[in-house]
Amino acid sequence: MAQRRGSWQQEYARQQQAAQREQLRMQREAARQQRAAEADRKRRERERQQAHVAHQVQDATDRTAGVEHEVDRLRQLLRDAVVSDPPVSFDCLRRTHRAQRFDGSRWAGPGPAPRWEEFAPPAPGALSALFGGRRRYEQRLAQEQERFEEAEQRHRAEEAKHRAKLDRKRAEHAAKQEQAARAVRQFNAELDQRHTAYLAGEPASVEWFLGAVLDGSVYPRGFPSRHRVAFRPADGSVLVEIELPAEDIVPAARSYTYVKSRDETKALPRPERERKELYASVLAQCALRTIHEIFASDEEGIVDSVVLNGHVTTVDRATGQEVSPCLITLSSDREQFGKLRLSQVEPTACLKHLNALVSPNPYELQPVRPIIEFDLKKYRLMDSMDVVAGLDARPVLTSLSPTEFEHLVRQLFEAIGMEAWNTQASKDEGVDAVAISKDPIFNGECIIQAKRYAKLVGVESVQALAGVVEHKRAAKGVLITTSWFGRASHTFAAAHGRLQLIEGPELVYLIKEHLGKDVIAGPVPPTRRG
Repeated sequence: MAQRRGSWQQEYARQQQAAQREQLRMQREAARQQRAAEADRKRRERERQQAHVAHQVQDATDRTAGVEHEVDRLRQLLRDAVVSDPPVSFDCLRRTHRAQRFDGSRWAGPGPAPRWEEFAPPAPGALSALFGGRRRYEQRLAQEQERFEEAEQRHRAEEAKHRAKLDRKRAEHAAKQEQAARAVRQFNAELDQRHTAYLAGEPASVEWFLGAVLDGSVYPRGFPSRHRVAFRPADGSVLVEIELPAEDIVPAARSYTYVKSRDETKALPRPERERKELYASVLAQCALRTIHEIFASDEEGIVDSVVLNGHVTTVDRATGQEVSPCLITLSSDREQFGKLRLSQVEPTACLKHLNALVSPNPYELQPVRPIIEFDLKKYRLMDSMDVVAGLDARPVLTSLSPTEFEHLVRQLFEAIGMEAWNTQASKDEGVDAVAISKDPIFNGECIIQAKRYAKLVGVESVQALAGVVEHKRAAKGVLITTSWFGRASHTFAAAHGRLQLIEGPELVYLIKEHLGKDVIAGPVPPTRRG
């Protein structure tokens, strides 16, 4: 008995020892796994950090390369135009119509016609025929035959509907193609007329073509594209005014570097002297490039000389006001300019050679006086009359004569702060007055039409003004009326972008605000519905 008890105790002790050893082993294994997991986490963190650093370094490298590419393009503005860009011509402005094939697959048909096999019931077997199967089969056959005929009728109807739709779409497609072809023919016919007038030295056609030349000149992103052109057939001279880019066109950063200790990408600034020199070069290249494009595209030799004024519209850092100083002005004839090897010149030195007047400090917007100001000789101006002085208390504007109303509008623009002139009746080409902002250039020349109406001014008047604005190469067109405009007129003006519509109530306010007169516009416009 004592011997069995001793054996049991020994076995229990061995089991306890084994359990303790297993527990220690499991603890050691857990600790090992924990160390391995921690080591793996640290490894992944190192790899993530290394990848982050590599990405940031590459990003700084890419941004530096981008800035260098941008600066290279600024340095090559003139050379790229001279070497790479072909001159614009009337032939390259011609349009072609490429007829598009009608694609009927866009409108799916009804699909395949129904087949009898899909409807036919299975014939009865011999045993089924003995127990009435033949009769049931014939009944089912008649039903399926009826269903099949109905399906055929529906399919034929859908086929006919589909063919009618295709015929309609085909006719619409043909009409659109013919309309597009007609528009191309009309454009090319008008282009031929413009070309003929251009060869005859007709100012409007010369200005239109040279405007198209400058419109087609592609500059890097951020460059302004506004310009105005005036041609004097008497001496073959062209006056062109262009808007130059502001000083921020030159990248402020020279390069980028990644600072690992602060985990940030730092921009290394471009030295101020380098920024100023590059900006002066950009302005010079824009001026030379514009003159080059005019002479190069004028293969017929209609233009003998070019006078160029270059302005920049920006905010004066000293006053916070918008300014538009002239930074470059020069004159060159075709013979003098043709002797230049523009792909080899240093732009600022070339301007000096051409005796250009250049801002001594364009980076600080120090202006120069233009050689020739943009004039108004292409408009037939008339003497002014004072209408405001003769206005009675609370006059009705529609009671004024058309001429009196036009002069009142001119006086209003003068009171607003512009220089304004009325044009001669019947010779104004749709222009009742011309106004020029006293700020330089691009805030500038406005074509004004005055409608002393007592009813709705039709959208055709707004469209006609748009045509005059384009023909005169004006910066803005203003249509003023004592009445009101419709929704189509407001939509058209908003889409055009350079038209402003002034209705009766706003005109009354402007006259009160700037001329100090209480007036009545005329009839009250109807309430607009949404």
